Amino acid sequence: MKITGYRSLHTVHDWGRITGDVNGVQTGNTTPVPVLIIETDSGIEGVGLGAHTDVARVFPAIEGEDPRSVVALYDRMLDWVFKAGHSGATFGTIGAVDMALWDIKAKAAGEPLWRTLGGRERFVPGYASGLEYGLSGPELADLFEQFADRGFKAAKLKGGRDLDRDIPRLEIARDIFSRNARRPAIMLDVNESWNLAQAARNIAAIEERMDLTWIEEPLRRWDAAGMASLRGKVRTAIATGENLTGLEQYRPLLDANAVDIVQVGNVWGITHFLRVATLAHSRDLPVSPVAFNANPVAHAAAAVPNLLTFEVQDLHFPVGLDVDQYFDDGGIILGDRPGLGIIVDESQMSPAGSAPALLARTGPHIRPERAALRLVAEPDIIDVPAVSVRPAL
Repeated sequence: MKITGYRSLHTVHDWGRITGDVNGVQTGNTTPVPVLIIETDSGIEGVGLGAHTDVARVFPAIEGEDPRSVVALYDRMLDWVFKAGHSGATFGTIGAVDMALWDIKAKAAGEPLWRTLGGRERFVPGYASGLEYGLSGPELADLFEQFADRGFKAAKLKGGRDLDRDIPRLEIARDIFSRNARRPAIMLDVNESWNLAQAARNIAAIEERMDLTWIEEPLRRWDAAGMASLRGKVRTAIATGENLTGLEQYRPLLDANAVDIVQVGNVWGITHFLRVATLAHSRDLPVSPVAFNANPVAHAAAAVPNLLTFEVQDLHFPVGLDVDQYFDDGGIILGDRPGLGIIVDESQMSPAGSAPALLARTGPHIRPERAALRLVAEPDIIDVPAVSVRPAL
């Protein structure tokens, strides 16, 4: 079997609502979903999800190769771009290609990827996470009720700008998921919006009101010394790592004992997740993947010994993707369809180059100018509806 070509496609995920975090909120209800198809001479095709803007530069590293040599080809792609480096968009491209190659490998074996990777169980425990920063209190409650109906016992909220807004929202989530667990796990993701002093003060204020399971990305992603210091000041666990690319970026955090929960961005692919999970396991640390469309890394998560929980951002899938998984009992239940279990309906998609450019001036992927430099809570840069606190049950 040989790799012969690729197709780059574009679809969208329709959330039916706005999404965002402390850095900004999307202007509409849909977000782009890049889809990469890797072709072979056997007719088996692999599906990779995620931005792959560097695919023309990376593809020569794998062209003509046997896709089943996926681990070796992952390293070959890293070597191919070594002079310019493998961070950012290039690492995302490698992740999308890697995902497609694993899909081909499992399809060639006639089994789901979780089985190819050595998983014993198809169930992947998860937590609810809706990128819900722009929702009002009642809208937030309605969203999390849908997750609670599927048995979820844990939730993560976005915040970090104003505790008077964040704490009531955390309490809304706690009350909802209390119907499934005596002590539901409630987490807060502030997306690198605090400095060390702010983080220590704000977390202490939250912990006066409720138990917080983890604080996610409280400081800049590379601030190992700061996060190590913060660990000694708060009760909650420190979770970070979703934006790190390559094992070398995790080493300072692990060497400084700066992290309790090692996170991995799904967008970086299967092999990267497996390697980070092994690295974390060597330190007796749990790993938790950060979600992405159709949850492809859930297959790998099912096969590692130190999985803590998997982020689930929505209960639906992008337009044109038929995904063999469903949500129940507080997690993801993977199916038996070979590979990633994703069937692509290309009639509902467009070639990648035909997708309109996103000209957002703000949004969850753009860091605000005054992040971590606000002396007092300020009105948001977006018009977020006031919180309506959910009555006690």
